[in-house]
Amino acid sequence: MVLDKTALTLAIVGALNWGSVGLFGFDLVAFLFGGQTGAVSRVVYTLVGLAGLWCITLLFRETEPFESKDHA
Repeated sequence: MVLDKTALTLAIVGALNWGSVGLFGFDLVAFLFGGQTGAVSRVVYTLVGLAGLWCITLLFRETEPFESKDHA
């Protein structure tokens, strides 16, 4: 559950970064972490990519129905 939320958060960060690249030509990750070839930037890009791969598994998982609790 924690890994799912972490992966989803990283995937959202990556999507927002790509949106900013597409709309404004501005790469926030590169700006914050020393350019596209900087070591920290490459780690962030790699983590976002791995998170995206992990999020693919979310599409194919069976979901459990919510349990209704009796309030009586």
